[in-house]
Amino acid sequence: MNEHVSKSAPDAHWWRQAAVYQIYPRSFADATGDGLGDLPGVTSRMGYLQELGIDAIWLSPFYPSALADGGYDVDDYRNVDPRLGTLSDFDAMVAAAHAANIRVIADVVPNHSSNRHEWFTAALAAAPGSPERARYHFHDGLGENGELPPSDWPSHFGGSAWTRINETTGENAGAPGQWYLHLFASEQPDLNWDNPEVREDFQTTLRFWADRGVDGFRVDVAHALVKDMTLPLRSKPSLEILVDDGTDVLFDRDEVHEIYAGWRSVLNEYDPPRIAVAEAWVPFTHRRLRYAQPTGLGQAFNFDLLQAPFDATEFRSIVARCLAEAQASGASSTWVFSNHDVIRHASRYSLPDGTDATALEAWLLSGGSEPISDPVRGLRRARAATLFMLGLPGSAYLYQGEELGLFEVADLPADALQDPTWFRTGNTVKGRDGTRVPLPWKARDTHFGFGAAPWLPQPAWFAEHAVDAQEAVPGSTLEFYRSALTWRRRLQTHEELSWISASEATLAHYQRPNGWAVLTNFGAAPVDLPSSVDESKIVVCSGATAPVPGQLAGETTIWIAP
Repeated sequence: MNEHVSKSAPDAHWWRQAAVYQIYPRSFADATGDGLGDLPGVTSRMGYLQELGIDAIWLSPFYPSALADGGYDVDDYRNVDPRLGTLSDFDAMVAAAHAANIRVIADVVPNHSSNRHEWFTAALAAAPGSPERARYHFHDGLGENGELPPSDWPSHFGGSAWTRINETTGENAGAPGQWYLHLFASEQPDLNWDNPEVREDFQTTLRFWADRGVDGFRVDVAHALVKDMTLPLRSKPSLEILVDDGTDVLFDRDEVHEIYAGWRSVLNEYDPPRIAVAEAWVPFTHRRLRYAQPTGLGQAFNFDLLQAPFDATEFRSIVARCLAEAQASGASSTWVFSNHDVIRHASRYSLPDGTDATALEAWLLSGGSEPISDPVRGLRRARAATLFMLGLPGSAYLYQGEELGLFEVADLPADALQDPTWFRTGNTVKGRDGTRVPLPWKARDTHFGFGAAPWLPQPAWFAEHAVDAQEAVPGSTLEFYRSALTWRRRLQTHEELSWISASEATLAHYQRPNGWAVLTNFGAAPVDLPSSVDESKIVVCSGATAPVPGQLAGETTIWIAP
């Protein structure tokens, strides 16, 4: 048993109601002057994170990578990209975080490696049927000469999920040969999790980072590791039939939980046990809770609020369902509105009600001009939704920059875009770059204090959102987040709530066991406060101005202290 103990985490249950701040390292802070955020940059801002009031940071991948998919194409799972720092820099960052009583969660990417990983380069150099190729999914093609992909499966980033290689050995050297599977970019070949060597190597990776003080792991694409590769491979139409019995071709197969049971054994070697949270996009909640079981990863993201309209009935229904799900799994629920893969929620809420995914993409392609958005309303709703969420039982995941009220940068020039979706869809789907633009720290500094000229250009309007433009400014979004997170820590109580208003069209009113109450007006017009509310006990308000006596302003949340 490993005897390493994380000094920052004496409480084995710290994660159940933690406020976790996601850092996209390339876009957080650049301490080395090359235009990429880096680990020393994270360390340099640890005081900022401590003052913000978060309990943990989750770092998106910082591993060596060609950045074909923003770092989620990993060359070496047990090292740091030299552009982002060294292992010593990582150790220094962890030490600084723990000294600030902030835990560290690392992103782990088990579904696929990069095409530069030593295993894949060995597979390319080996022959069909070799042990090297058995770590991935290599298959002969269809057609008379194998010229067709082994199946019609699509990549998430557009195009086929198969790429053909040229053989390098044997009598067919130099000729087109087998095909390999990649559910994402062609630079991200899927690993074969039926291979014991793959399973053992990832357990080694978990121990490597846990030994360096990592307190937990976020598991990328946790639902996709195991595939049904029985020949002949099933066709695309069968992929579009949703099944909830663990027999889907590519996703959420029952066998994946055998893998995570093994991971749980590794995580439990530590005192306290390391935590894990699954990114599992599954359409059935009873399937999602399996990832959150104590015998598995222990927690799973729910993206229900992220996908919901700004509506009292929808929010109440989602909260009730997700809390019941968490109770059934033995985990705590998770709540999130923004991350590195989705349009920032201040922008989503600024668009007309009912805007669907197609209209969202049209808005991005138009550079943020169509449909007409209302950023003032968007930020007002975003703050109200966030304060509603921060009062809920469970853990809250925040994405870097939302505490500054940042919007999506929808008008990035085409020649600056780097997301693989943009290229693989023939420049018809813009992708996720607009939510990954480097942060503004100082309004008047070159590059807004980020460092050198950043890898994605920052818009001029970032100046009004910079950290130093908001610090100590009453009503600013930064000070609102700081206040909310401070009060959240003071008021936190048992993982329960009771609804005070269960059916009102616009008002959502719930109370935690210690009397901490949360009221949100989802409507545009003010509503009268319930007579039971003691206005002298309002401690946080999402609005940028002080509450009007006797009323709750439209699209506003307040907290009432016990």
